[in-house]
Amino acid sequence: MDGCVFCQIVAGDVPGHLVLETDDLVAFLDTRPVFKGHVLLVPRDHVETLPDLPAALRDPFLFAAQRIATAVKDGLGAQGSFVAVNNTVSQSVPHLHLHVVPRTKGDGLRGFFWPRTKYAAGEPETYAARLRAALDGRPDGRPEGRPLS
Repeated sequence: MDGCVFCQIVAGDVPGHLVLETDDLVAFLDTRPVFKGHVLLVPRDHVETLPDLPAALRDPFLFAAQRIATAVKDGLGAQGSFVAVNNTVSQSVPHLHLHVVPRTKGDGLRGFFWPRTKYAAGEPETYAARLRAALDGRPDGRPEGRPLS
């Protein structure tokens, strides 16, 4: 896609420090890393968000993420990693990208970067039902033949 910096990195038009390349995916170092070794994994074809990812790429995408998460431990000595995907909101580049950030105990990164909230009485059930309905395509949230629990 014209103007997409990740498409330009994939095409080799913009330099990137490549970490992994497959026929369908490319991983490279983030130019503004949370910690050194912060990797971005992207599909070669322009895909904006995770829901847009073609079914054929779901397993390869997650498999590559697993490999990178292992590599930051084995190759960089990290104790673990933070793995995240933003969809539209907080997505600085509108091209699907998965972050793998090396982590070590005491590195200063604390949980998520947004405030937490609490549910009021009865709200968890309502939210769960609405999500089940969206997943099942049913307005009442009841899967076919099963009571709402």
